[in-house]
Amino acid sequence: MILGVHHPALAVPDVQKALDFYCGVIGFEEVMSADIPSGVAPMDEAFGVDAGCKVRMIKKGNSCIELFEFNSQDAGDPKRPVNQTGITHFALASDDVAADYELLEKNGVVFNTPLFGAAPARFAYGRDPFGNVIELLEHAPEAPSGLKFDV
Repeated sequence: MILGVHHPALAVPDVQKALDFYCGVIGFEEVMSADIPSGVAPMDEAFGVDAGCKVRMIKKGNSCIELFEFNSQDAGDPKRPVNQTGITHFALASDDVAADYELLEKNGVVFNTPLFGAAPARFAYGRDPFGNVIELLEHAPEAPSGLKFDV
């Protein structure tokens, strides 16, 4: 049976800068590191592209994010509209959304708007320093879609 979502994966232009942001600023911890050389046929086939990359798995609580710096990376559109097919964003739950908004903004997140809504359902959308859309979401564990986080 499917148990839930394990991780989203993000392609980033510089895995070390991504680790500096997600681990150094937000508090994730690196739990896996691998370098995959180009030309590994089963990996290329699985990914559908040259799979040569640096890959790092980071974890915070019961959530993981996988970071990829591909050798043959396509820069793509750094402002890809969220209404295009594919993953539109991922949400970071917060128990102090105003403080976390300020922290992220000071560390390169460009938010579309100030915080929106009222406690305990405030949120804001922005882009991490690499163009990936993130939602900063006030943590409301009692809500129908709420989750409990160990802190």
